[in-house]
Amino acid sequence: MYRIIVPIDFSEESLKGLELAILLSNKIECKIEMVYVQKKSLDYRPGTRDEEYKFAEREFSKILEKYDPKLTSGTILQYIVKTGKIYREIVNQTESFKDSFIVTSTHGASGFEKFFIGSNAFKIITATYKPVFTIRDCEVPNDIKNIILPLDISADTRQKVPFTTELAKWFGAKVHVVTVTSLQTEDINKKLTAYSNQVCEYLDKHNVKNETISLIGSNITNMLIDFAEEINADLISIMTEQVSDGNYIMGTAAQQMLNKASLPVLSINPKELHVSGVFATQG
Repeated sequence: MYRIIVPIDFSEESLKGLELAILLSNKIECKIEMVYVQKKSLDYRPGTRDEEYKFAEREFSKILEKYDPKLTSGTILQYIVKTGKIYREIVNQTESFKDSFIVTSTHGASGFEKFFIGSNAFKIITATYKPVFTIRDCEVPNDIKNIILPLDISADTRQKVPFTTELAKWFGAKVHVVTVTSLQTEDINKKLTAYSNQVCEYLDKHNVKNETISLIGSNITNMLIDFAEEINADLISIMTEQVSDGNYIMGTAAQQMLNKASLPVLSINPKELHVSGVFATQG
């Protein structure tokens, strides 16, 4: 059973993450766990945190009353209130479960406003190897039928393939394998063609519909967003980037995608590979 972790701050914007989680839950056996994080405060006054906790419980009761009827049979919607740094508590909660991922809005109010809109918005993604679905200020899709899977020449670009394939199988979706580059050379073309062939073979093996296309241009993010609009895509699957010291950062292209995309984005951190296999992800 999957565990879907959804950060909530009780704003209408943050509830889009819950609505996207419910869409995903319609296809799998899972529990959806909403998480509200109270901030640690140096000027804590007795009663203040207790009052906030009671407020959170009242708000969660309203959410449960509204969204429980929208759940499919077998899906459980629950909540937890935690205290600490928001991104760290969300990640810790997610990593408490083997089969888990995060679904969140990138906009919110109160406690999450600065967290999601500022540079800290990317911490929740870069702090975990778990898949993270994000949605901006756009409509939650009614279904997921077309998924864009970009490939570049980096070695880890294919690590998103297994989970994206699983997602496509849940929905019976078609995966559009898109090779992207800003520079066209014989070596680059050969590598992208090889990667694309490997990915399509993997998708075929798992009975996932797919097709390929190549995009060449200086602004990869804009090209992908334009292509997404052209085919009415429902989701795009991307990788973050790894720096030389082994830490993980949100690369420029990934930041642009999260800031610009008017469709949900699935982000996955790369792992250092120590096992054989094109799509192995164990660290």
